[in-house]
Amino acid sequence: MSVLNRGQVRIHPGSVTQDEALQEATDILVAAGAVTPAYVDAMKLREETVSTFMGNGLAIPHGTNETKDAILDSGLSVVRYDGGVDWAGEQATFVIGIAGRGDEHLEILSQIAILFSDEDDVARLHAATTPDELYELLSTVNEG
Repeated sequence: MSVLNRGQVRIHPGSVTQDEALQEATDILVAAGAVTPAYVDAMKLREETVSTFMGNGLAIPHGTNETKDAILDSGLSVVRYDGGVDWAGEQATFVIGIAGRGDEHLEILSQIAILFSDEDDVARLHAATTPDELYELLSTVNEG
């Protein structure tokens, strides 16, 4: 299951708003053929209910169960904002958008959680200087 390719990984030197980050996550997933443009609304609905900020500078926006029809295929978007994103009062550096068909999002979530629970791994993710380098570090998510 390949949920991430090089084109879905970006690094930005600056900062954006949470809404801009959600829009970029959606745009990447739309370009990858994983979701329809309506998925951004599903992500916003989820944030209204519960923040997807996970700690360690990581936010993992994803839609609500009611909006499964906006998901066409499983996919990920990964954006590192070196200026940070104010995520409902928390500071997010990594915004990883998730679209999962059926129960696949649970498997994807657990892969990301494992990666971000290791401080050495997180340090390497921060140290990556190019999207290619970042992709290489994250490509384990494709191993499912």
